[in-house]
Amino acid sequence: MQVAFHFDVMCPWAYQTSKWIRTVRDAQPADDPLEIDWRFFSLEEINREEGKKHPWEREWSYGWGMLRVAAMLRRTSMDDCDRFYEAAGRALHEDGRKPHRPEVAEEICEEIGVDPAVVQAAIDDATTHDDVKADHDAIVDSGGFGVPTIIFPGDRQVYGPVVVPAPVGQEALDLWDLTVAYSKVNHLYELKTPKSDDDMTHIAAVFKPYFEAREWESREKPAR
Repeated sequence: MQVAFHFDVMCPWAYQTSKWIRTVRDAQPADDPLEIDWRFFSLEEINREEGKKHPWEREWSYGWGMLRVAAMLRRTSMDDCDRFYEAAGRALHEDGRKPHRPEVAEEICEEIGVDPAVVQAAIDDATTHDDVKADHDAIVDSGGFGVPTIIFPGDRQVYGPVVVPAPVGQEALDLWDLTVAYSKVNHLYELKTPKSDDDMTHIAAVFKPYFEAREWESREKPAR
């Protein structure tokens, strides 16, 4: 099976889901692999206030800038795009680093064996804006409103699963089976568990490194 996974490195929810889907991918048999097509989504753009610049109108914008680096890597290697997202996401959401700064993004590239010059190359190449914008516009035009969003064969779009922390082992595989089954039911729009005060405390503890490292105010438009 091949699925498309739309992400923004800035999003702590998408990061947990990306960890989960990599666990699922790694558990699949060699003769029946799960292939992930990493695609982009911009929280900065979807939540942009009227009158503010679009992220592609800036030389570097926090989430958009990281996606431009991922886009440059994806042109030659989906695996490098995957590894950059994994490393940048871990840096922001677990280690409390700031991969949204170009110099830290360069450090992360070096750590994963990618030429750090790719960061400046992505900044200098205006067409990386086009790559990110094309993915973002495609998912928004089809009704997407946030990440994580997974697109299954047949263009069935699933927002989520939203889970913190990412499950592992059999629980990860059970969640995959549930998500695949969800994608097969036409006109099923939502399954949701209300969050208790204890849940919010739990989420805040997991997201603490992200809260400390981010340099932006998080905004979220209501889902459709």
